[in-house]
Amino acid sequence: QVQLVESGGGLVQAGGSLRLSCAASEHLFGISTYSMGWFRQAPGKERELVAVISAGGTTYYVDSVKGRFFVSRDDAKLTAYLQMNSLKPEDTAVYYCAAKAGTLGTAINSYRYWGQGTQVTVSS
Repeated sequence: QVQLVESGGGLVQAGGSLRLSCAASEHLFGISTYSMGWFRQAPGKERELVAVISAGGTTYYVDSVKGRFFVSRDDAKLTAYLQMNSLKPEDTAVYYCAAKAGTLGTAINSYRYWGQGTQVTVSS
C-alpha cells in the first residue's frame, strides 16, 4: 500500500523558516518517475497548489510563494522537501504532499497519492 508521510510542520513566528519532508513508502514503485506536489489548505478555504517538482527536476511555484519556498527531491531517499522561508501568517495551513505519475501537473485531481498532512502555523 502506497504511503506518503509528511513531517516538519509546526509553529513559527513570521519571518521564520520550516522545512517539510514527504517520505514515500517503498511500495510507490518507480517514484523517481513521479511528479511530487505540495498543496495546502487553510481553514474555510479550498486546497491549493503550492509547488511541484517533476521527475526531471523542473519546478513550479504559485506566485504567492515564489522566492520564499523551494521544492526539492532526493529519490534515493524516496523523499521530497519543501523549504519555506520568510513565512507569513497567511501561509498558515495544513500542508499536503502528493504524487502523480508522469509529467509535472498543477491540477489537484491529477494527483493519485496523498499524505495525511502536516500543520504549519505562522504567528504574527
